[in-house]
Amino acid sequence: MHIPHLMQKRFENALESMTSTPEKYASMIRSTSDPNHGDFQVNLAMPLSKELGKPPRDVAGEVVGAVDVADVCEPPEIAGPGFINLKLKDDFIAAEITKLIGDARCGVPKRKSNDTIVIDFSSPNVAKPMHVGHIRSTVIGDSLARVLNFLGYNTITDNHLGDWGTQFGIIIYGYKHFGDPKAVAADPVPELAKLYRKVNSLIEFCKAKKRIPQLTSEIESAKEELAQLQSTDISSDPKAEKKHKKSLAGAERKIGSLQSELSDTQAKIDAVEQDPQANAEAIKHADIDKAVLEETAKLHRGDEENLKLWEEFLPNCKDEINRVYDRLGVTFDHTLGESFYHKMLGVVVSELEAKGLASTSDGAVCVFLDAFDAPMIVRKQDGAYLYATTDLATLRYRQNEFKPTEILYVVDTRQSEHFDKIFAVAHEFGLKDVKLVHVNFGTVLGEDGRPMKTRSGTLIGLEGLLDDAVERARQVVCDPERLKNFDPPMDAAEQEMVAETVGIGAIKFADLSHHRTSDYKFSLDKMIALEGNTSTYVQYSYARTQAILTRAEKLESDVYEMVQAHGITFTHPAERTLAVSLLRLEEALLTVHKDYAPNVLVEYLLDTARNYSRFNDNCHVLKAETEAIQATRLALVTLSGRVLQLGLSLLGVDVVGRM
Repeated sequence: MHIPHLMQKRFENALESMTSTPEKYASMIRSTSDPNHGDFQVNLAMPLSKELGKPPRDVAGEVVGAVDVADVCEPPEIAGPGFINLKLKDDFIAAEITKLIGDARCGVPKRKSNDTIVIDFSSPNVAKPMHVGHIRSTVIGDSLARVLNFLGYNTITDNHLGDWGTQFGIIIYGYKHFGDPKAVAADPVPELAKLYRKVNSLIEFCKAKKRIPQLTSEIESAKEELAQLQSTDISSDPKAEKKHKKSLAGAERKIGSLQSELSDTQAKIDAVEQDPQANAEAIKHADIDKAVLEETAKLHRGDEENLKLWEEFLPNCKDEINRVYDRLGVTFDHTLGESFYHKMLGVVVSELEAKGLASTSDGAVCVFLDAFDAPMIVRKQDGAYLYATTDLATLRYRQNEFKPTEILYVVDTRQSEHFDKIFAVAHEFGLKDVKLVHVNFGTVLGEDGRPMKTRSGTLIGLEGLLDDAVERARQVVCDPERLKNFDPPMDAAEQEMVAETVGIGAIKFADLSHHRTSDYKFSLDKMIALEGNTSTYVQYSYARTQAILTRAEKLESDVYEMVQAHGITFTHPAERTLAVSLLRLEEALLTVHKDYAPNVLVEYLLDTARNYSRFNDNCHVLKAETEAIQATRLALVTLSGRVLQLGLSLLGVDVVGRM
C-alpha cells in the first residue's frame, strides 16, 4: 500500500478543473512529523494560488471541497496560510493492516516489469586483500540489487573484477625478485599479499621521493597566493570583504592540506630510509615503478612466463575475496573481470577510429570531447589499453548479452569525470538505448575525519575490520550479565552465531545509514550500541517480537484467526502510530529506487523500530484487557517482526531469534 500515491490520485482528480498540471500540485503531499497535524500534509495551496490569482486559504478551501478522500481520511483540515492536513481513518488503517496478515510481501506489490537492470558493484582489484574502501560499493550495490529485485525488476549483478591490471604486474615483479616459490605454493594467499605490500611500498617510496619537490613548490606558491590576498585592502566594500574572507580561508586550508600531505609523504620516505634492509632494496630497485609497468605490459602481450604466473595466482586471489563475500552474504550473477574483455579492446579502438570519434595524438589514441578539457585516452603510446577502453567493451557486451534498460555503476565519487566521459562516448558509440547511472558514494573516514588508514598509512583490511566488529558485538550482546537472563541458556555456538550476525550487520547498516554521497566517520562503538541508530537496535526490536510470540505460544495462523474473529481496533495511540508505520514500507522502497539511496530504508526501519518500542512500553500484549485487544496487539507484533526482518534482509542484514 502506497498511501501517498492513493492520495495523489484523488487530488489529481480534484484539481483537473483548476489547473492544466494537476499532477504537479497533487505530488506535493508529505508525511507529517507532528501527529497533531495528522498523518499527511498537502502543501499545494501556496504555489497554486499564484497560478489562480487567489489567496492560498481560499484555494485550499476549494480543493478540500472538491477532493474525495472520505473513505480514507477524516474530513481534511486547513491550517495556517493554506496547509491541508490529512488524518487517516482508523477503519481504513485497520482494514489495510488486516490485509497484511498472511501477506509475505508486507503489502508491497510485485511490479510486472520487463525492465532489466544491471548493477555493477564491488569490483575490487583481486591481487590484493580487500580493504575498508571496498565496503561502500559492495553493500550499497548489494542492497540496491535486493530492493530492485524485490520490487519486481529483472536484476543482473556483475562484479567487474580488476584481474588484469597493474596489480598483477606488482605481484609478478614481487614473485620474480622477492618471492619464495615453495612458500607461495604452500600458502599462496598470504605470501602473494606479502609480496604485493612489499613491492607497493617500494613504489610508494619512489613516488614519495618524486613528490617532495613538487609539494615544496606548491606550498611556496600557495603561501605567495595567501600573502597576496592578505595585502589586498577591500574593507570599503562589504560584499567584496565577505568574498575576500572566504578566499583567505580557502588559501589557508590549501596550505594546511599541502603541509599535511608533505608530512605524510616524508613519513613514508623516513620509514624506508630508517630501515637498512628496506633502504637497500629501495636503492637496488630504484626504477621499480617502470619495471612493474613493463611486467604488466608483457602480461597483456601474452608473455608465456607472465601468463603462466597470472593463471597460477588468479584462483588464489579470487579465493581471498570470495571468503570476504561469504561473510558479508554477498553474491553475484556474473563475475566478469577485466581479463574477460581483453580480446575485445582492439576492436573497440578500431570502431572508435572508424566512426571518427578517436584520433591519434602524441602516439596515443584519444577521444576528444567538447565538454572536457582532457581527452579520454583509449590506447597509450606503448599499446596498453586503459579503464575507459575496458568499460566501453564491457558496456557493449552487456547491451548485447543482457539487453538492459538501465545500468547502475556503484563507484566512488572520485570517478565521476571518468563516467561522465564514458557515458558521453557511449552515446556517440551507438549505445543509446540504455539508461546509464553513476551511483556515486563518499569516503569512509577515521575518527580524525581523514580517510581511514592504518598507522603505516595503508588502507585498513576489510576482513580484519569484520573480525573487530564481530568481537565488539560479542562483548555487547553476549555479555555474561545479559546472558544470565536467557532461558534456555545461550550455548557457545549460538553466541558465535549471534556475534557474527550482529557484528557484520552493524558494519553494513552503519554504512547504508548515511546518504551514499556523504563521507562518514567510522566508529565501531557507535555502530554496535544497543540504543541509537544502529542495526543492533533494529535486530533487538525484531528479537523482542519473537520473544512475545513465543511466550504467547501463537503462530501467525493463530493470530490471523484471532483477527478474523475480533477485527483490528485501536485502543492506544501507540498502536495506531505503529500501524501507520507498518503501512509505509512500499513508500520507503520506491524512494530507495528513485534516489538509489538505501539510507531511506534504514531511516524507515529505525522509525518503525522506535514506534514498536513505544508500543511495547505502553501496550501489554500477554496481559491485554480483552481477547479483542490482544488480537490487535498480537497482529501488530507479528507484522512488526515481519516488516523489520524483510527490511533488514533487503539491506543484506540478517536477524536472530533472540539476543
